[in-house]
Amino acid sequence: MKIAYGRVSAKDQNPERQLVKFRELKIDERYIFVDKLSGKNFNRPRYQAMRLMIREGDLIYIDALDRLGRDYDGIIDEWKYITREVGADIICLDNETLFDSRKFKTMGDLGKLLEDQFLSMLTYVAAQERLKNKQRQSEGIEAAKAAGVKFGRPKQEITAEFARVYDKWKSGAIKAVEAMKELGMKNRTFYRRVKEYEQQKQVG
Repeated sequence: MKIAYGRVSAKDQNPERQLVKFRELKIDERYIFVDKLSGKNFNRPRYQAMRLMIREGDLIYIDALDRLGRDYDGIIDEWKYITREVGADIICLDNETLFDSRKFKTMGDLGKLLEDQFLSMLTYVAAQERLKNKQRQSEGIEAAKAAGVKFGRPKQEITAEFARVYDKWKSGAIKAVEAMKELGMKNRTFYRRVKEYEQQKQVG
């Protein structure tokens, strides 16, 4: 059976590019598993669901090795579990000619040795690339700060309307729920603005 696993690091990221590849392979939608979570570990609900489904002879497609995970040792352990303990196969679509576990199985013990070497090499390269990206990001932020760019959520100006409703709420004339409704604010936003307003009053 064909199974596919895709992953993006955050909920606001779109996995569509990966999904298109899986659909082109005619993989049934029921057997396409996608997580929108960091790959720092394998405690991902959709990954774990897929892991329970895998049986001997299955083909597991992933777009790239780092979609499987981002932990060096974890990737190796999961790869070996799927290919050697379960007896399924993994195919990395971004480097299929090199990284298709079916090819190593035809080579016996030598194949296992080569597979381990390739896996170690690719996970090392992926880890180094992540370190480079973090370094470039950090350098970019420092350069931007040096140029006067400010980071973080900008504080919104406290309006007269907010101050009026705040005074009513603070005096006990209305409840917090009523104040939020009057201002059209959610709970978290309201109390954040209250904190900002009170800090401004203290400074003033």
